[in-house]
Amino acid sequence: MKNNNRRRGFTLMEVLLVLGILGVIMAMVVPRVLGRQQHANADATRVSIGGLSQALKLYALDHAGSFPSSSEGLEVLIRQPSRKDASWKGPYLDKMPKDAWGEALQYRYPGTHNTDSFDISSAGPDRRHGTADDIGNWEERMVSQN
Repeated sequence: MKNNNRRRGFTLMEVLLVLGILGVIMAMVVPRVLGRQQHANADATRVSIGGLSQALKLYALDHAGSFPSSSEGLEVLIRQPSRKDASWKGPYLDKMPKDAWGEALQYRYPGTHNTDSFDISSAGPDRRHGTADDIGNWEERMVSQN
């Protein structure tokens, strides 16, 4: 009678083969997922800019077409200004919107890109304004949403 007390398990070669296959799969999948995340962050930021844009337009409707000045800033969309403003029917926003990277959106009125209205922008993933990855409401995709 033969003794069948042999241990059952994986050999080192089998484990290394599985790890190699997983490594190849990860090398193909991770860059695609990271690329999608960057696009998703940019799209989420565009949505935030669009929402802020709509709140500013509501404010302007209540104020005879005038947007808040750059010095007033976006605070007037959340809290009534200290000076008596009979036209203010807010709050127009619950909280200050941020971009997908957690940074505050920048507001300028009158705008330098949209000279007849306002500019809203995000510094983008590098968090530096004035670089190629900035996202603003003057972009072609943003204009069509407003």
